[in-house]
Amino acid sequence: MPLRMMRYLDLALLALALPIFLAADLPVLGWVGAAVGWLVQRGVQVLIESRARASDDPRTVAGLLTGSMIARGWIVAGSIFVVGLSEREAGLSAAILSITLFTFYFTGQLIGRPFEERR
Repeated sequence: MPLRMMRYLDLALLALALPIFLAADLPVLGWVGAAVGWLVQRGVQVLIESRARASDDPRTVAGLLTGSMIARGWIVAGSIFVVGLSEREAGLSAAILSITLFTFYFTGQLIGRPFEERR
C-alpha cells in the first residue's frame, strides 16, 4: 500500500505547495496556473491510460500513450506560458513548481510501478 501511494506523491506535494506559496509570499497565480495545468494533464493521463488498457492492439496502445505524453507536456507548458504572460514572477514560480511536481511524479512512478498488480 505505501508503495502504491508513491504514485500520488506529486498531488500531495501540490497540496503542500499552497501553504508554502502563501507563507513565502509567492504569487498565488503561479500556484494556480501550475495546479490547473498539472491536474488537467493528470486527468488526461487517466483517461488515455484507461483507453489504452482496454485496447488489444499494440499499435493503438503505443499511439495513445505516445500521444498522451506529448499532449500532457504541451498542457503543462501552455499553462506556464499563459501564467508567465500575465505576470512574469508568477510564470517563474509556476515553472519551478511544475518541474518539482514532475520530479516527484517521475520518482514515484519509478519506485511504485514495479510493485503494481498486473491487470
